[in-house]
Amino acid sequence: MIKREFKVNLKSFIIWLSILIVMFLFVYLIYPYIITDETMKSMDELMKVFPEEVLKAFNMDMSSIETSYGWFKTEGFMFILLIVGFYSSILGGNILLKEENDKTIEYLGSLPIKRSKIITNKILVSILYILSMVLILGIFNYIGLSLSCSFEHKQFILLSITPIFIGLPLFAINLFISTFLHKTKGIVGISLGMVFIFYLFSVLSELSSNVEFIKYFSIYTLADTRNVISNISINPINIIISLLISIIFITGTYIRYNKKELI
Repeated sequence: MIKREFKVNLKSFIIWLSILIVMFLFVYLIYPYIITDETMKSMDELMKVFPEEVLKAFNMDMSSIETSYGWFKTEGFMFILLIVGFYSSILGGNILLKEENDKTIEYLGSLPIKRSKIITNKILVSILYILSMVLILGIFNYIGLSLSCSFEHKQFILLSITPIFIGLPLFAINLFISTFLHKTKGIVGISLGMVFIFYLFSVLSELSSNVEFIKYFSIYTLADTRNVISNISINPINIIISLLISIIFITGTYIRYNKKELI
């Protein structure tokens, strides 16, 4: 059954991963040629127009975009966090629910396996796909940056790990939500909307001290890229919270799915 899950979910994995790889490949190929003294001067002038809070929200107050690694730590990493978030959320929302939507749950129900076993297999495959996306993307970016510019290796490795801390909780939350539905029609909207809201909360919390508290309602706070960039370390509290959220919602999934009336 695990082999079947890998095969069924391979296409979406390749599509989402390819989006990031193509985008970053394009950057690594052209960045050294478009960044000149003239363009940097124009960029510096443009940066002065933006309020400090806006620059802070995208880490531009901590890193210059004069190299591809500088872009990676600012705008580039924003894309990584969003795409990994989208992929993890949609995977969590669909991996159980699609069996009911496609009527293949009847086939699975005819096999001599318990529902908990079905859930376990799907969770294992999903976690492996999320980890594989982060790993492959990390290796690709490491090679790309090595050919494009010099960069801080430890900082890069720690940054490349942080998407896991938002990917796993987002997967678990959407997996749990899917147990309340019977069709995949609405789950994609919920999954994408959740990622946008969490990311928006994370960005808005950096814009003003008056709304800083909303970062505690965002999964994206667990990535804590500013701490990684400035201190070159990962806060262990974020790892613990990420695991706790994942475990709580995965446990809830087992409870809900074993009681769910399947169609």
